[in-house]
Amino acid sequence: MIIMSTSKQNPEILDAARRREYEEVYSKLAAAKAVARQVGMLSTATKNGLLLAVAAALEEHSEEILAANKKDLDAGAAAGLSAALLDRLSLDENRIKAIAQGVRKVANLPDPIGEIVRGHTMANGIQMRQIRVPLGVMGMVYEARPNVTVDAFSLALKSGNAVVLRGSKTALESNKALVSLLKNVLTTHRQPADMVQLLPCESHDSVQDLITARGLVDVVIPRGSSRLIAAVVAGATVPTIETGAGNCHFYIDRDASLQKALAMVLNGKTRRTSVCNATETVLIDSGIATSSRYSIISELQRAGVTIHGDAEVQTFAPRVIPATDEDWAKEYLSMDIAVRFVDGVDEAIAHINKWSTGHTEGIATQNYETARRFAQEVDAAAIMINASTAFTDGEEYGMGAEIGISTQKLHARGPMGLVELTSTKWILEGNGQIRP
Repeated sequence: MIIMSTSKQNPEILDAARRREYEEVYSKLAAAKAVARQVGMLSTATKNGLLLAVAAALEEHSEEILAANKKDLDAGAAAGLSAALLDRLSLDENRIKAIAQGVRKVANLPDPIGEIVRGHTMANGIQMRQIRVPLGVMGMVYEARPNVTVDAFSLALKSGNAVVLRGSKTALESNKALVSLLKNVLTTHRQPADMVQLLPCESHDSVQDLITARGLVDVVIPRGSSRLIAAVVAGATVPTIETGAGNCHFYIDRDASLQKALAMVLNGKTRRTSVCNATETVLIDSGIATSSRYSIISELQRAGVTIHGDAEVQTFAPRVIPATDEDWAKEYLSMDIAVRFVDGVDEAIAHINKWSTGHTEGIATQNYETARRFAQEVDAAAIMINASTAFTDGEEYGMGAEIGISTQKLHARGPMGLVELTSTKWILEGNGQIRP
């Protein structure tokens, strides 16, 4: 029998409430593990049919989902959640339709399972090939964002994985309603409802149970604040794919089209402040004319953005908050932005590589050599050349939904879609060959 470790306590001496939580987690993980192989063997047609049924059910039951979501929003507002967290938590008819459309897009994507990655015939006649296979049981730890519940399920199903979800208390009612819907669709179509599990979230111990469940869980993906991600990465004994906070920079070069550059910065900052691909720092080349630099700052302020600037920026406009190291490192997730003047692309690259979280970094320039150097020397999962940082998104990349933006460098980096949720195995086929 596989025994899970748990929050520095022996299950034998846990109090009654903790024991119930531990047993519930263990039971749900074991149930997911028991059906994982069956999920991995589902045909493409079956998986696509289930996904289309889920999309239809989301739209059909939107009123029930919104009623559950309102309970979470009311509780969150009473608890003093920030505007950014409330925005991440919030659902409406359009967002539910967008979630359903994302599920349909996943259904229309090629099935990665069984894809031949590479192969050849050995000199002795053995035919060898490397094919894509499911990871098995995929654990998700995430905050707010009930859309992640559906995104994770749809991507897990299409890539042949069972999924275990550990959302936050703030989205409990929304997640319960969504997982109930998913299980009903599976049951209606005579498929194992245990392929999707929602773990209890009464205490942080259930996170530790999940991320140390070696033998039951094959991979854990944390998605949320930098503190959540760091805690999961530090505490996990299960293999973990690290998604990262988005301290995304945008550098405006002296050879940029300033009109386009300003539009890209405003889009990256103000389109939706609560997302990880929002622009959080603007670096402006000191070689740009004084009047143009002033225009960039004033346009940001006119759009309602609060500027945190270095000493030189503070001389350019009123109401600029002095920037500190905390600002250069911060993912604001609000209508705030850090602004610094830099002496050309070299200083911009140095600043970004010092403070970047490795998510998305952008440049506006009409100079090919400057763009090439920026793309080559900046260390990030995504580089935007003359495009808003907002484009780092699985749907924009053609992946349908995404499971997160990976900022680590092993296996997956950038938006994580179906291919990133697979592993591989080698199959060698001979006719009796033996090795000398």
